[in-house]
Amino acid sequence: MGKEAANGISSQYVTFMLGGETYGIPILKLNEIIAYQALTIIPNVPSFVKGVLNLRGTVVPVIDLRERFHMEAKVYDQTTVIMILEVSGRILGLVVDSVSDVITINHEDIRPRPHFSTKISVKFIQGMGVKDNRFIILLDVDKLLSEEEMDAVDGV
Repeated sequence: MGKEAANGISSQYVTFMLGGETYGIPILKLNEIIAYQALTIIPNVPSFVKGVLNLRGTVVPVIDLRERFHMEAKVYDQTTVIMILEVSGRILGLVVDSVSDVITINHEDIRPRPHFSTKISVKFIQGMGVKDNRFIILLDVDKLLSEEEMDAVDGV
């Protein structure tokens, strides 16, 4: 990727589905995508932490993004995948409904994140990308978890 992309002229995002909406994360945050697999359950962690998996000798905590976003639960199926990401310098897995595509979004096609009442947190939304007249919710993966939640995940 050239220096232009790093400066925000355009950026590549991996898009995925969650509850009928399209989300995107910067491709540079993604390490790999793996099929959903059984996890080792860890007691006394937040409910959205579904367990850990052994990824080539590394213990990777796995978070169900639907539950993290307080969405209705969905039975995992053949399209359910785990996206392995680097989040705040840590390796983390995110369970999502399905992965869609890698897209390029120009800087001028990114709108500011929406603002709601103070009770609704949108700090993990980087912005709203517009592609083919549709919104793509662009996530700031480093802000998906609060410091306390990250500490709980670190304890896994």
